[in-house]
This record gives sequence, structure tokens and C-alpha cells, in this order.
Amino acid sequence: MKILYKLKYCLILSLFTLSCNKWVDVKPTDRLGEDQLFVNKEGYLKALNGVYVEMANEMLYGRTMTAGAIDVLANYYYLPSSVHTFYNYTVFSYQDAGPKAAFNNSWVKAYELIANCNVILEKCGNAPSDVLPEPYYGIIKGEALALRAMLHFDMLRLYGPIYNEANKAKPAIPYVNKTGFEVQPLSSSEQVMSQVTSDLDAALELMANTDPVRTEGVRNIANPSGPNDLYYRQYRLNFYAAKALLSRAYLWQNKKADALAQAEALLAEVKTPTKTVFPYVTFAAVANVEKPDRMFSTEVMFSLYNINRVKLYNQLFDVNLVPNSKLSFTAGDVNEERVNSIYDDANDYRRRAWQSASSGTVTATTNVKFADVLDGPGRYMMPLIRISEVLLIAAECHPDLTTATAYFNELRTARNCVSLNPANEALLKTEIGKEYRREMLGEGQTFFFYKRNAYTSIPNHATLRITPEKSMSLSNYTVPLPDSETALRN
Repeated sequence: MKILYKLKYCLILSLFTLSCNKWVDVKPTDRLGEDQLFVNKEGYLKALNGVYVEMANEMLYGRTMTAGAIDVLANYYYLPSSVHTFYNYTVFSYQDAGPKAAFNNSWVKAYELIANCNVILEKCGNAPSDVLPEPYYGIIKGEALALRAMLHFDMLRLYGPIYNEANKAKPAIPYVNKTGFEVQPLSSSEQVMSQVTSDLDAALELMANTDPVRTEGVRNIANPSGPNDLYYRQYRLNFYAAKALLSRAYLWQNKKADALAQAEALLAEVKTPTKTVFPYVTFAAVANVEKPDRMFSTEVMFSLYNINRVKLYNQLFDVNLVPNSKLSFTAGDVNEERVNSIYDDANDYRRRAWQSASSGTVTATTNVKFADVLDGPGRYMMPLIRISEVLLIAAECHPDLTTATAYFNELRTARNCVSLNPANEALLKTEIGKEYRREMLGEGQTFFFYKRNAYTSIPNHATLRITPEKSMSLSNYTVPLPDSETALRN
């Protein structure tokens, strides 16, 4: 990967009002802009904030890697028409102009931000200093390491092969962990994951005694006596979110014992009798008429702050969109067959994401999860890691069926659903897959669940019900490396 070293420095002010400066070129022969930035902790914070802001770009987690292309790959939506904007995604035509351009842009943006992380890490050095004292040193360096790991991990999950013994030694993607301009070699999936877990381990060590989320919670209020540097921890890849990400990374490698150890340690700390850091959403919050909590915001461990999130709804789900541009479970009407085939309990809080909406001329069942709610909870959240995923990881990885089922049903109970008692591990795994569909809608995780488990059948995009499912070729799980990357290597 040829790294283009540009840093877009954006400082999140007050209650996340965004103000961005111009692009600053960072070159070996011209380091003036960089040297001027990293002269105090505020400069480091600006650089790191810039990474978070750009992660919310539509090319990454603002659309393509969440509610857009990745969720369409999971075949959530009813897309029977070959002229639909997203049709070629749902049939895995990666060489079509639309998917090809979108995934190329995601790749370029991800590695651009990895480059930014590497500059920040280089400037942090190996110890706190007068310029960057604790706790800022531990938090900034820890978050930068965790972000670098996350971006590489998601590029591997998209572009790498299914992770197994036969594939893990094959060249996959470059892992870029230093500044410079040289083309980095392709690392194998196993090598990439080794570096992902190494970066996350280092991040956790740095943040263990510095991140206030462990002592003060998420702090989703403005600091009454100073800057908000260490507040709003749900909008940062904090200690707990990094631990959840490490658990996700271990499970990707089928290292279930390691994934379980991380998940259980995390749950034990955030769900104590005297401290609940990520409490389950309440019925009152979900059902609030004026300001419903559609994000289940209290449970989000890491999200991006995206002030333009309403565009996601307007561009993908709004009932006013023409049928061949809209992501829907219906043919433009109030049919709820596909909704009913996902949610097995009518009382499920998550089912409220689907409502009948009207354009004045058309009334249709519409996904309103990302619809704007003025001053509503999590109004600008783009959720990336949830406490519910940690429960599902624990359920999937625990060797004792009774304990695993208890973790599974803890989530079911939190969603106001009846408990289930699968008779064996295989049936529990099937139910866990169904929970991913319900829980991760619009958040880009379901496709990767199918890929990790090498599902050979997935929901059918061409029917009004999830079942009957359609056959899935395992080769469809791997997006080809973009031309911008292969051209450098050829």
C-alpha cells in the first residue's frame, strides 16, 4: 500500500461541533505543518479527532461499511429488480462499476487513516513527556493503536479469504505499522491477525490505568469545569470497546477460549452489582413517543459521532425514495412478511425499527432506525461495537451449553423476547445467527458473521421472506483487492 500522508485535522469542540482546518501535507522534505501540530497535547487531540471524523465518511463507516454496501451483501433487503442501485451488491458482482468504485474508496480511505494513525504513534514516542503527559499519552497512543488495528481488521474481513487452516497463510492485505512511502508487502491473514491482536493488547495496556471510562463511566455530559478531552467516551475507541474488539478478533481466528476470556472479563467489569457502564435500553426509552431511543444508545460501547447521519436515512431508507434506490423489506407497500420472518417475537424492541411511513402518495413499511429525532438519544451515533455483541460472543464460545444459553437469553430478555432453550450447541449457533440479523441491522456486522462461519446459504434478496434462503458460494465472501492496490504491485 502506497501511503499518502495527509492529515485532516479536525477538533471536536464543546458538544461535538465540528471545525476542520485545511489539509496539511506531511512529507519527509516538508514537515513544518506536522511539527507545528504536535507541540502540545491539544495538537495530538486534534490529529486523533481528525481520524475519528474521517472514519464517519460515507466511504467508510458513514455508509459503505455499515448500513450501505456491507448490509446489502448480507442480503437483508428485498431487491428483486436488476436496475436497483444496490442490485449488483446483493448478487456479489464486485467487478461492476458501482461496487468496484465503492470498495476501492473504502480501501483508500481506510489506509489513509491508518497512515494518520502511524504519524500520531510515531510522534507519541515510547513514554509520556512534558508535551504529552499522562493520562493523555496512554489514551491517545492507546486509541491510535486500537484504531489502526480496527481499520486493518475490517479490510481483512472484507478483502481477505475466509479465515481457516487452508487460507490463513495466503497473502491477503498489507499491514502498515510505520510511516514511509514504500509499498508494503501483502501479509497473510494469520500475520495480519497477529498484528491486530498485538496492537490491541498494547492499546489495552496503555489505557488500563488512564481511560476514565473505567472509573467514571462514559461521561456523556459536557465537562462542567474544563475541556471535553476525556468526556464522551462512547465516541472513542475506549478501553472497554478495545477489549470487545479484541474478543471479536480472537473469534475471527476461531480462538474461542481467548475470545471468551476477553468477553467474560469485560462483562464482569461493566455489569457489576454496583456499576453498570452500558445499561440495557429500557422500554420507556424505546417507546418514548417524542424521542425514542432507536440506537439503544446506552448499550453502545463505541460509535462515531456523525452530525450528517440523517443523510444515511435520506439516501437509503426514506419512504420518499424511488423504489429502485431504496433499501426496503417490501415492494413499496406495508407488507411485513420479511419483517415477521426476522423477528420471532412480536414484543421485540428491535422490531420498532420498522414502521409504516407515508410520503403523502405512498405508504410503506420503512426502516426508521436512522431517521432523525430532534434532540433524541444517540441522535448522531453511528454504532460500531455494542455490549450485545459481547454477550453473543460469550454465548458462542462458552463450552457449557447451560452457561452459553444463559448469555444468549440475557440478550433476549434485554430485548423483551421470550427465552429459548436450544437442545444442543448447533441449534444454539443457529439462534445466535438469527440474533445477529436482528441486532446488527444497519451496522455492518451480519455479513462478516456469515463469512466467519462460512455459511453456504443466506437470506434471499428476491423473496419477501428471509426463507427460503439462497445458496451462497464461498468465493462471494471475498472482495477482490482494488485496482488502485494491484496496479502498484504489477
